[in-house]
Amino acid sequence: MLNALWTPTVAGKISLPHRLAMSPLTRNRATPDGVPTELNAEYYAQRASHALIITEGTQPSEDGQGYMATPGIHTDEHIAGWRKVTDAVHKADGRIVIQLMHVGRISHPDNTPHHRQPVAPSTIRPAGQMFTASGMQEMPEPRALTTEEVAATVDDFRGAAAAAIAAGADGVEIHGANGYLIHQFLFPTTNQRTDQYGGSLDNRIRFAVEVATAVADEIGADRTGIRFSPGNPFQLGDLTEDDTHELYPHLVRALAPLDLAYLHLAHGGDEELLGTLRELWPNTLILNRAGTDITTRAKDIENGIADVVTVGSLALANPDLVERVRAGAPLNTPDPATFYGGGAAGYTDYPTHTA
Repeated sequence: MLNALWTPTVAGKISLPHRLAMSPLTRNRATPDGVPTELNAEYYAQRASHALIITEGTQPSEDGQGYMATPGIHTDEHIAGWRKVTDAVHKADGRIVIQLMHVGRISHPDNTPHHRQPVAPSTIRPAGQMFTASGMQEMPEPRALTTEEVAATVDDFRGAAAAAIAAGADGVEIHGANGYLIHQFLFPTTNQRTDQYGGSLDNRIRFAVEVATAVADEIGADRTGIRFSPGNPFQLGDLTEDDTHELYPHLVRALAPLDLAYLHLAHGGDEELLGTLRELWPNTLILNRAGTDITTRAKDIENGIADVVTVGSLALANPDLVERVRAGAPLNTPDPATFYGGGAAGYTDYPTHTA
């Protein structure tokens, strides 16, 4: 069954040597200004044997930042920092796309460069706390974007995509999952707007489709992927989904004509919905089935449910995961205590099986 992992494929114009890719994972190791460093370059280059690296969420604007020490891709300094990363990955014969992540209301002013109130579709405060330099704090009520500001945010994504390509990335992934800004527009629990971005299904998907269209127009649809988490219980800020079987097929139908490189799904366990989206999506489908072993993920490729599968924490703990799986070698155990701790510990110091 694992043989299904090792056949080449493509994601748009990106040629993949096999089908085991690295999922986006927040690591909080950029500078306070959001600039990737040599440490980030080493970390990603270590994992270059994955079919495709999808980077950690990267803010397309100052408003898009939610967490401390996350990278940006909207200044010249960001571009230069990401160039170190992409050069290192390409030197190691890898492929890398930068994930564009605007967090929307999942933020705190202490974590952003301008210290302003978070923005969102509507003034609905998220549940939960945010880690800041002074400790855990409640996330505040966000400010609702004006209609004009929504259009400006679409342009932020466009500009960030261009910056990602200028930094040497092979493409970008638009983050529309896990309770962040694009996801916040999709459901009435976080979107109670009365303009063209709220109310009906067509209105609630409008922002996602406009962002995807703008990015594809800027850098090419064949370099553009998009990620959703339909029915996934891990939705930040207490975002709830109440019409997934209507909304996500409607959304995928609207996106399909754009001819994007891939659709990346963080699977929430609804097999019927997954099957429907597989049928509707005409191009490469990347699937993250969190918490399962490699054999289970390979079965999704063998059965045609997915074209590529992603791994998260296994990729953190096993920079040489591809080589280990091929050799049948034992896997390192991830150390959650180091995931967001900063520095090399639990980041670049995991041993390889040949060390």
